[in-house]
Amino acid sequence: MQAIEQFQERVRAAAAGGTALCIRGGGTKDWYGQRPEGEVLDTRGYAGIIDYEPTELVITARCGTPLAEIEALLSERRQMLAFEPPHFGAGATFGGAIAAGLSGPRRATSGGVRDFVLGAKLLDGKGDLLSFGGQVMKNVAGYDVSRMLAGSLGTLGVLMEISVKVLPRPVAETTLRFEIGEIDAIRKLNEWGGQPLPLSASCWVDGVLALRLSGAQAAVDAAIRSLGGEPMPDGAGFWAGLREQRLAFFAGEEPLWRLSVPSTTGAIVLGGAQLIEWGGAQRWLRADTASVTAIRRTAAAIGGHATLFRGGDKGVGVFQPLQPAVAKIHERLKASFDPSHVFNPGRMY
Repeated sequence: MQAIEQFQERVRAAAAGGTALCIRGGGTKDWYGQRPEGEVLDTRGYAGIIDYEPTELVITARCGTPLAEIEALLSERRQMLAFEPPHFGAGATFGGAIAAGLSGPRRATSGGVRDFVLGAKLLDGKGDLLSFGGQVMKNVAGYDVSRMLAGSLGTLGVLMEISVKVLPRPVAETTLRFEIGEIDAIRKLNEWGGQPLPLSASCWVDGVLALRLSGAQAAVDAAIRSLGGEPMPDGAGFWAGLREQRLAFFAGEEPLWRLSVPSTTGAIVLGGAQLIEWGGAQRWLRADTASVTAIRRTAAAIGGHATLFRGGDKGVGVFQPLQPAVAKIHERLKASFDPSHVFNPGRMY
């Protein structure tokens, strides 16, 4: 309780003095979103796993708990965070992973961060500790505030505790590789996505399509016989490298854009190298010459949106501008949870 009381005093003092606070765990995602501003409120002092029920597939932990600690505990019971949150550094925290809302290669088949959030305790801009949701699925019906906090980048308050659903690790897992062009890769991904195959991740880059199969041994073996391809020797290392953006594609100083588009979208011509994952629904673009207007206009025209994920000029706006009606909803939510605009001002828009 002492840590909570200290946080409350800090928040109330900031609200009274008109001081902005920058909520930070390990700081491994400081580069994501607009530039962080304000005095640092370090969450790492409030750490620890509160409750873990392997048979119930639920874990509850404090915001400053190292993400690696949670994953290690789950691994002991052959369970996992199925949304595969990227760490982007050794100091990644549980609260930071939820606040960032980023998911890894398994996202397209298992779901994203907010799909697994069951409940949360939030310290709001008045210094009040609020509780939302619970530790079972029946508590998260209707308008679910706890899931809304996933991906909010700390703009609504300090995520003090979070309960998430976990899943068993697959019994069998293997990775296949295919030498194939971009258009054929997109067509194949959509074709395979409509079949009863144990797909858990996909990635096309530099003329090679990697496909991860996860599930019962019999299902994986049957899929291998059906799909063909060649086994990838270090499949686990490849997917970890993709999740943490350690692959050669991500090296360099060119701005990195993330495009979210319908999976059936064909090749997107924007003059930069691309990597395709999530069955075709997520396109990574290294664009040094393409204009921001061209990128966002192209994404919008095909029913998607574009995020300046890393590098580049943040002055153009990291996230795709909101429609006026949606922007009003964001403003009202911010005013409700953080009336003095204490938390992470301007981090999203």
